[in-house]
Amino acid sequence: MAGSRMKLELSKVVQGRCRLGQLKEMGRMGQHCLDIPGCLLYTHLGTVPHLTQDTLHTLSSLPTVTQVTLSNIAEHQDVLEEFKGGFKKFAGLHDTVLYCSLHDSAAQSPTGHTTNKTVSVWGSGGRIELTVAKFMALQRTVQPDWYQTMADGETWQTGISRKRVRKSVDRSLAHLDECLLVHQKSQELDGVSVFGVVEGGDILEERLRSARETAKRPVAGFCLDGFQNGAMDQALRSQLITAVTKELPEDKPRLLQGVGRPDEVLACVEAGVDLFEGFFPFQVTERGCALCFLFDITPDPESAAADEEQHTAGETQPNGDLNCDDQTHMTRFEMDLKDKRYQDDFRPLVEGCGCYCCRNHQRAYVHHLLVTNELLAGVLLMIHNTSHYNSFFRAVREALANDKMDLLRRRVLGTVKEESG
Repeated sequence: MAGSRMKLELSKVVQGRCRLGQLKEMGRMGQHCLDIPGCLLYTHLGTVPHLTQDTLHTLSSLPTVTQVTLSNIAEHQDVLEEFKGGFKKFAGLHDTVLYCSLHDSAAQSPTGHTTNKTVSVWGSGGRIELTVAKFMALQRTVQPDWYQTMADGETWQTGISRKRVRKSVDRSLAHLDECLLVHQKSQELDGVSVFGVVEGGDILEERLRSARETAKRPVAGFCLDGFQNGAMDQALRSQLITAVTKELPEDKPRLLQGVGRPDEVLACVEAGVDLFEGFFPFQVTERGCALCFLFDITPDPESAAADEEQHTAGETQPNGDLNCDDQTHMTRFEMDLKDKRYQDDFRPLVEGCGCYCCRNHQRAYVHHLLVTNELLAGVLLMIHNTSHYNSFFRAVREALANDKMDLLRRRVLGTVKEESG
């Protein structure tokens, strides 16, 4: 099997779908593990935006899997081939599992450039067309620990015909078979895990066909693609993901692409998803915002009451829209620190947060940095947002372990008043 080392051990399954456990024996030496549900570490070319490696590693409990994308790497293929040591060594990444995806979920790619033989990625220099041969040559150059295969993922827009969706499933399966064939003959990719991609747009029959056929192949896990469309009804997305995960083997992980908002993460965990990309904190940082939603399911009564009073007063969730379709817009889970209301606010970004930013700086200072276009603003916000998001995933696992998912959902959505656990 392609990448036979990776092993999923489930410790608990709630309501037949929510899965708690660990991905074990990851990496070439099998020395890494990752708690699920969990998220990956989002990077641009191996670097978390705004943060140096030293700054990043001041954060506790970072994900053990670092995500890089071919949309960023493909234009540097010549340099990497000349280096010969693989991307992890090239970027100075140590003690991490490297996952290589096709596209960057934080950046929207133009559509209409997929053929039966190629997919396109978009780098800083424009479009790069990838055949299976070029795609696999890139994987041999990058030398990741695991990667997703080529797929036709252009069916997330609304109004796509059934015929086009069927073609995307057929193409993705054909790409998967070709990638696996090359993979199994490549000595450089021995021990590397391969994730097959499940497509199918919003058509249930095609989703099920894609899932069943992909599951027949020797893959280590599955990427659920095409659910990033903001126009897709959340209930429909949950219904499709639930149906898809029922068709997938229980002993292999499911990674959902392009979904990162906390309420959507909870809904997708309840539909059977194990892993998420970590791009959401970056998007929030780029908006000049700070994550500030509640997720503590075991607070003491006094702090719970204080939290709720602060939130109901509109102090930390002043703008944003839960039903916003466009992931580039502010959500209700963040506060806009460019807003003038924060220029005299000397509280930390989030009361009780233990990150470097909240321990050392105030909202007024970050507001000042933002309005004067200081680079430090992005650094401090990225520290806080990454820390807050990782803590949220720890809370999800804790809620699953203690049968408190309903409480966590109400807490995240701001409907808990003074429950103390």
